Amino acid sequence: MMRGTWIVFQREIRQYFSSPIAYLIAVAFLLLTALLFNSDLAFSVNVRGVNPSLIPDFLTFALIFFAPLLTMRMLAEETREGTLELLLTAPIRDSQIVFGKFLSAWLYYTLLLLATWTYQIILTSFTVPDFAHTICAYIGIWLYGGATLAVGILFSSLTENQIVAAFLSTAVLLGLWLADLAGEIVANIDFAQLLRKLSIQAHFAPSFAYGLVRAQDVAYFAGIIVICLFITIRLVESRRWR
Repeated sequence: MMRGTWIVFQREIRQYFSSPIAYLIAVAFLLLTALLFNSDLAFSVNVRGVNPSLIPDFLTFALIFFAPLLTMRMLAEETREGTLELLLTAPIRDSQIVFGKFLSAWLYYTLLLLATWTYQIILTSFTVPDFAHTICAYIGIWLYGGATLAVGILFSSLTENQIVAAFLSTAVLLGLWLADLAGEIVANIDFAQLLRKLSIQAHFAPSFAYGLVRAQDVAYFAGIIVICLFITIRLVESRRWR
């Protein structure tokens, strides 16, 4: 199983690093985080302490748009160009195709995330950062990113139009993000608690953002990844019978 996954993984990684769109996404990602860090640093030097989870906090919202951009082409483009059918005839399992594509997207995101650690290095020139707090926040946003990418791949498997795939996954991720806010204004307590349990933001802000790693939050993000990939595999398998 690992060999098939590795083949698909290598193929997707090569496409990422040969695609101008992927580089544009990386530039936008790093530019926005750099501007945020610079403005916060200028403000914190004179007013308050540095926020250890500044970049992860920002990414909880930014990933609603970045994750679909990273995943929209993965299966939608394969379907539109007819290459998915060719891939399905190869001696590779459907699960290997999905896992290989997902892991390549997660690795690309991980590299972008690691690049933002340069801000922490810069920060040491001005103050002593709370690295324990920051590491916890980065673990959280790494898992958070994996969950958003899994959602993106799921919707990429539902259509052959990349724009539609990006729009649908963005809409769902935005709904999961807003569920936390909705849970605060809904009158019905049971329904409000359900919304908060489903909210992707509610499993980051009260824990990882404060330097806490809770098993229930890790399980939540892992659960989204597993469920979305499972459904995606079933959708890919269904194409064999069309």
